[in-house]
Amino acid sequence: MKNIISYEDLRQYAKVLLWGLNSQKENGLKNRDIVIIKYDYLATPLAENLFALLIEKHLHPVMEIGLTPAMKAELYINSSYGQLTFHPPGKEELYAQAAGVIRIHAPEEIEAMTEIDPRAIMENRNGARPYRQAIEKRKLFGKLAWTECVYPTYALAAKSGLKLEDYTTRLMRACYLNMPDPAREWQKISERSNEIADWLTSMDIKTIRMQSELCDLFFSPGENRRWRGAAGENIPGYEIYISPDCRTVNGVYFADLPSLYMDKATYGVQIEFMDGIAMRVKAMGGEKLLLDQLRADGGARRIGEFALTDASISRVDHFMAQTILDENFGGEHGSCHIALGQSLSDTFTGPPEILDKALMDSLGFNTSSIHWDLVNTEKKIVTAHLADGKKVTIYEDGRFKMD
Repeated sequence: MKNIISYEDLRQYAKVLLWGLNSQKENGLKNRDIVIIKYDYLATPLAENLFALLIEKHLHPVMEIGLTPAMKAELYINSSYGQLTFHPPGKEELYAQAAGVIRIHAPEEIEAMTEIDPRAIMENRNGARPYRQAIEKRKLFGKLAWTECVYPTYALAAKSGLKLEDYTTRLMRACYLNMPDPAREWQKISERSNEIADWLTSMDIKTIRMQSELCDLFFSPGENRRWRGAAGENIPGYEIYISPDCRTVNGVYFADLPSLYMDKATYGVQIEFMDGIAMRVKAMGGEKLLLDQLRADGGARRIGEFALTDASISRVDHFMAQTILDENFGGEHGSCHIALGQSLSDTFTGPPEILDKALMDSLGFNTSSIHWDLVNTEKKIVTAHLADGKKVTIYEDGRFKMD
């Protein structure tokens, strides 16, 4: 398979991904730890470099290749319910013992599933819910580190309106692979991100207002919350995020960046929230999918995440047709995104073992089978209203206002 990224850069990419895993574990990975590499077949060159690096580090790599578009179509169209919800024996045991997972996205086609009934895709996902919940619990307790990344493909480039060479260059720059020691750069970004997150957490913020030309959104961060910064879960990952009290969200939000969810494109999404519920929803494209997902369950119409990205840190400055890149958009004015659906449990300040469903409900953490990121890149101002009555600008024109 022809490499579109040089061997030296693939090696650096692999080192950054390994840093992403090590940074999430208190004592890093240990000899003979199991690391699962989940990858699409077009990402084989990067998967091979990762395999070699893990062997070199005396770890146990386990390779797990994804389904091709043709295989997915067979599964979603021609399978029985039992086949659609089937998961192979031993998979839960493998993930229960793994210390790390690296997921490489390299789609051969974009929107290949456009004609597929989304209910089939949801049934497939719901069949894996107990297994996914077990994974999330291990991640929350620090037992399992997980990081995701993108490998450039013609399909991603075409959907982004770029040539493959340009897409690859932008991706490498976003991942800081053009620096002498990319992993060191990501350590610096992690430290800076967590400094910002700690600053936000230290303020006694009662309410937040985000304003742009097409947005005016209010919410309360909620009790027992902390902001979180980049820690290696995504490469690249620059966002500073929180799971707000989902019951307090009011106002209008507009996503001006297209979104690819369940392999379907949605763009121009406008949502009006009232007491936490998405009451009025419309989209310039993909509105049917949006409305279908909002009916997925009781939490699908509520917010599970609010995040801000600093333009001085982020190197993503173009639509890249991949959520883990687009949700970290920097550009001229930075970005924010909300996620419809599931809250992020790592924003809870207490011991993770006590955060059960009853406590989540009482604190306003949302629960849902979906988590759909919607990005706004407009020039904006974000103000915090503190418990002492002060009003503080925490983010303006793409930058956090710490100084």
